[in-house]
Amino acid sequence: MKLDRKEILKALETITIAGEGKNMVESGAVANVITFGDEVVVDLLLHTPAMHIKKRAEDDIKKTIHELVSPEAKVKVNIKVEAKENPNEIKGKAIPGIKNIIAVASGKGGVGKSTVTANLAVTLAKMGFAVGVLDADIYGPSMPIMFDVENEKPISITVDGKSKMKPVESFEIKILSIGFFTAPSQAVIWRGPMAAKALNQMIFDADWGDLDFMLIDLPPGTGDIHLSIMQSLPITGAVVVSTPQAVALADAKKGVAMFMQDNINVPVLGIIENMAYFTPEELPDNKYYIFGQEGAKNLAEDLNVPFLGEVPIVQSIREAGDYGRPAALQTASAIETVFEEITRNVVKEVVDRNDSLPATEAIKITTMAGCSAVKKN
Repeated sequence: MKLDRKEILKALETITIAGEGKNMVESGAVANVITFGDEVVVDLLLHTPAMHIKKRAEDDIKKTIHELVSPEAKVKVNIKVEAKENPNEIKGKAIPGIKNIIAVASGKGGVGKSTVTANLAVTLAKMGFAVGVLDADIYGPSMPIMFDVENEKPISITVDGKSKMKPVESFEIKILSIGFFTAPSQAVIWRGPMAAKALNQMIFDADWGDLDFMLIDLPPGTGDIHLSIMQSLPITGAVVVSTPQAVALADAKKGVAMFMQDNINVPVLGIIENMAYFTPEELPDNKYYIFGQEGAKNLAEDLNVPFLGEVPIVQSIREAGDYGRPAALQTASAIETVFEEITRNVVKEVVDRNDSLPATEAIKITTMAGCSAVKKN
């Protein structure tokens, strides 16, 4: 069987790339098509760094060629991203030494976003990465409690002649939170500009040192704090946390949409489903889907973003967070295994994102080698 290049181009004219308006041939997205017998190579040039658009374009090309040209065609798609300059795009200022910045978000409060952030952080640290956590939930800071450092205060140190805050350290994680600067019973009643100023001080007036990952625990919703973070820092990618129930999923969808907006353009690394099911200790083979089954997983498929994994409802996760020792530190436990799998998926998506999209930092992770928990068996 020999494939016809003209026939393939005609088939590709039926595909439109999101945001382009024209079909991929007319818009110039198809840079080249090469055929070798039953093999075809399509070189694609995209102007949008969104991972879901890249993946959908590749899937559409393969599906269309198989349906309209030949089901036996061996299709390879090479995608190159050259983002157009957008005068309205929000661009942050990099912090020297921080390789990857991951925003952990949720459209809705109470879905366990801070708990997931804390457990991702300690799991990354166990893998050998240098990790920092910025608690950007100004009005409800949780990290001081979750890392048992409520009574700690960042000290002032001098770095290159400038006074800097030294982040509090717990379980090898560097942490900064507005909770360190207020009394536990004190309410933070600030307008947006005041909150943004406090965040900027914790970001740029701190001595974070060299970090492989900075995790930012964002407040719920899509608002002023989120935009302030995006204006301040070039975010490598975002992780969205949701429970399986319909109310939470509706808000999680908005959270994903926020990062995908043209003027924000933050790659969504994936969705984590928290409180996925309950398994009683006395009935280890039973799963009770209290908030619904696989809702976040189905949302990830609908939005064409990666599904990073599910966290069950386990009493020890709550207890560990309350006692200031994240549950993922429980050696040889089911919870440790759950968070190791999810964290491996997050690291894999960061590596794939850095390989395929323009970098947000001068330095980035290029390999997962050397981290035993990341190696594939």
